[in-house]
Amino acid sequence: MGLNASFSLLSLTLLLVFSPIVTADNITHAFEKYSNFSTMSDLFTKTKLTLLISKYQTITLLAVSNKAISSITNKSAIELKNILMTHVILDYYDELKLKGMKEKSIMLTTLYQTTGLGEEMNGFLNCTKSKGRVYFGSGVKDSPLNAEYVTTLYHNPFNLSIIHISKPIVAPGLSLAVLPPPPPPVPLAPAPAPAPMEAAMAPGPSPMNVATAPAPGPGDEDNPSDAAVPKLTPETESPEVDSPAPTPSADNEKIEAADKAGKTSSSCKARFSFEVVLLIVFFVSFAGF
Repeated sequence: MGLNASFSLLSLTLLLVFSPIVTADNITHAFEKYSNFSTMSDLFTKTKLTLLISKYQTITLLAVSNKAISSITNKSAIELKNILMTHVILDYYDELKLKGMKEKSIMLTTLYQTTGLGEEMNGFLNCTKSKGRVYFGSGVKDSPLNAEYVTTLYHNPFNLSIIHISKPIVAPGLSLAVLPPPPPPVPLAPAPAPAPMEAAMAPGPSPMNVATAPAPGPGDEDNPSDAAVPKLTPETESPEVDSPAPTPSADNEKIEAADKAGKTSSSCKARFSFEVVLLIVFFVSFAGF
């Protein structure tokens, strides 16, 4: 039993290693046998999707007949290409694998998801098996599952499979153009770093120098930038001037004049009294003789 399992695993590994990769030629050749699918084959060639598909080793194409695909041929070239990309599953499915699938739903990754434009699961397909039948639809929530599996047109195990579905699958939001990614930005050359000794010896800015401006020099008067800044001059103390002596008022002059007059009259009275006394003494002395 163990030998049989090992042999089966080895056979599968050799089959995967030596199986031919998908090419544009074998896709076109596979469609040539079915003229009823010529429109879809031509659309894959015109949109150059066959070249893009050839980069993958395992592919499943969901093919739609000429009559059924006419419902999307009036779409814009961009939207039509995106719709076709959602019909390319990046895995291998054929009739045997689909019939062996349990009654459940699975999400399948499509070629459109690799563009980076997928949103709200529109780059995935919902594959659901119900009552023995297999249905496909968009992975977007609440999308209808109305594309039913019909038959397998071509299969090269684990390499390429083309299966027939009843109608095309149109997911919302497929009108965006698939553009190549922008080139990476060119990095800017960094500025040369100062030498370690120079960086260590470079003086840093002093907070005092930032906060206070230097005093103006002798030549700053001619600088127009200094003239615009008002300069504050310190207040100077004016020298004290001796106030003149107060001049005598008129009342003081009258008082001084009265004092002088009083003194003069007193001296006059004293002199008159002295003269009277002398005169009396003279008369008394003369009378004695």
